[in-house]
Amino acid sequence: MEEHGFVFIHLIVLALSDISKEERTVEERKKICEIKEELQAAEETMLPSFISRYEGDERAGVKKLLHQARKQLEQLEKERQRIESLKKYERQYEHVGYVCGIDEVGRGPLAGPVVAGAVILPKDCRILYINDSKKLSEKKREELYDVIMEQAVATGIGMAGPKRIDEINILQATYEAMRQAIQNLSVTPDILLNDAVTIPKVELPQIPIIKGDEKSLSIGAASIIAKVTRDRLMVEYDKIMPEYGFARNKGYGSKEHLEAIKKYGPSLIHRQSFIKSYV
Repeated sequence: MEEHGFVFIHLIVLALSDISKEERTVEERKKICEIKEELQAAEETMLPSFISRYEGDERAGVKKLLHQARKQLEQLEKERQRIESLKKYERQYEHVGYVCGIDEVGRGPLAGPVVAGAVILPKDCRILYINDSKKLSEKKREELYDVIMEQAVATGIGMAGPKRIDEINILQATYEAMRQAIQNLSVTPDILLNDAVTIPKVELPQIPIIKGDEKSLSIGAASIIAKVTRDRLMVEYDKIMPEYGFARNKGYGSKEHLEAIKKYGPSLIHRQSFIKSYV
């Protein structure tokens, strides 16, 4: 009888031990989840301190999170190097004075304006992820738009509407929008970095750069503010004329858009010179 009692007590101790282990495991998992949340909430500048804080933790889950943090730091450094390489032209001409990037969006759509952006960035600009606006997601463009508008020395927007495009052709309308963007800057630039073109009737020195929105930080920034400005405008047009799907196609000749033109006819913001074959 006494022997059975000892066995029973031993089983209870083992059960309690298993429960204790389970509780420790749950607690351990909870801590790892908390560390994961900490990493997800960490800003880029906080990653080094995050790594140093947990690098002595031997748990596999924590090691995995540390690997992710180091990977983020590595990607961040690569992005910084890419941004520095995009300052090549800005550094080359900074001795002249204020360097302004110029770019346009909306030369190809069937509807809406052509929009030009002009941006003067500070010499020590550290804005990451600037690129040709077409290579960025809508969300990233919107984020960068706010940062550029806040940190730039000056920004300017110019546009030429559908009627003006029909009157003087898209190329001349693009030049007109670019001149307007320059005029709308609060600071007068000393030299212009343009995406591929030389703008007529502008007395400032100009440097045309092929694929400039991929090679110059200032031109990339100009392409972003021009793109966001135009896209927002097309979304507003969509509220007035939803049948054309402007919020989705931004005026470009999608299948949906072309079918709408045939069904409803052209709207007031369609470029007559562009839609002749569709009407």
